[in-house]
Amino acid sequence: MTTWAGRPMIGFDTETTGVDPAQDRIVSAALVHRDATGTRTRTWLIDPEIEIPAAASAVHGITTAQARAHGRPPRAALAEIAADLADALRAGTPVVAFNAAFDLTLLESELARHGLPTLRTRLGRPIAPVLDPLVLDRALERYRLGKRRLADLCAAYDLAPQGSLHTAEVDVVATLDLLDALVERYPVVATMPVEQVHAWQGAAHRAWADGFNAWLRRQGVDGPGACGSWPLAPTSIDGPSAGVRAAG
Repeated sequence: MTTWAGRPMIGFDTETTGVDPAQDRIVSAALVHRDATGTRTRTWLIDPEIEIPAAASAVHGITTAQARAHGRPPRAALAEIAADLADALRAGTPVVAFNAAFDLTLLESELARHGLPTLRTRLGRPIAPVLDPLVLDRALERYRLGKRRLADLCAAYDLAPQGSLHTAEVDVVATLDLLDALVERYPVVATMPVEQVHAWQGAAHRAWADGFNAWLRRQGVDGPGACGSWPLAPTSIDGPSAGVRAAG
């Protein structure tokens, strides 16, 4: 039986100046097209036009000096990224992203900041379909203990990333491989139409966020907690963006 798992996909990931998708900037990005003919990667190094904090550089290895010397102007790069994603989504190609609510929310915020049409505006509809291995794993492996960063899930599914994680293109390929491994372990996911999987992930993420926030309250932890919106969190475009943080 032919399923969405055998169809073309486009993976998306960013490296950033920080973990707030409403305020931080994209420093590098990768789009990886995968279909029956193979894998094609497109990458961007972007000058965020602000200082890259040392803590962020320690994660992805890109310094302010490197970004300023070799990075693309953000407006031009962001327009290319959004155009590629919009073209794929119009064709029905799923966007695959680990912790999609972070990267997609950040992209929407960046597009609006630079006066460019957002992905939703380009599509004239919500961003869909999106496949998020983090959300899928939380729903399908509810009782597995431990962290669920990209590296953790690669280990849980016996995957060896082809390079150093926290490089956008390496993270995207690892995310696509993780989705394949997840579908192999839980083939029932691929028997559902991709639109149904998209909707199911939204409900699963809300349920996880509600449970996580209830646990925080029991621990006496103050703060906004996890945002229940997926695959986008509210932003300055349409409201505050609480609780979405980079998970890779």
